[in-house]
Amino acid sequence: MAKCIQIAPHAIALVLSRVRRDREDATSNPWGKLEHHAGYEIFANFKAANMQNFWNKTMIHAVSELFFLGWVDQRVLLVQGKEEHLDVLRNAWSRRVLNSPPGFRIKCLGRPTGLQLNVCHT
Repeated sequence: MAKCIQIAPHAIALVLSRVRRDREDATSNPWGKLEHHAGYEIFANFKAANMQNFWNKTMIHAVSELFFLGWVDQRVLLVQGKEEHLDVLRNAWSRRVLNSPPGFRIKCLGRPTGLQLNVCHT
């Protein structure tokens, strides 16, 4: 029987969508000027956007303790942290005070499931 390892414990996924700038014209490029973004850059921008909540020390602490886990399919940001810090993010999302990274909008937030590795023995 194969052993399963959970790859992303204590993680949260933020599904993002690009925000079109006014100067971008959809007629000139039907794909809306797709750009390749480095996941860590988006993660750093997400942290910076949420570290400005100076009135919410709990939020600042939680965001400062997050780790970049991955960037999937040019739209899903995976972050990892202690469960209490992830709870702060979930709470901020439900209260609509969680800021998106510049150029993006958070469409939804949730716990990634199914990230397991079946260990194969040779």
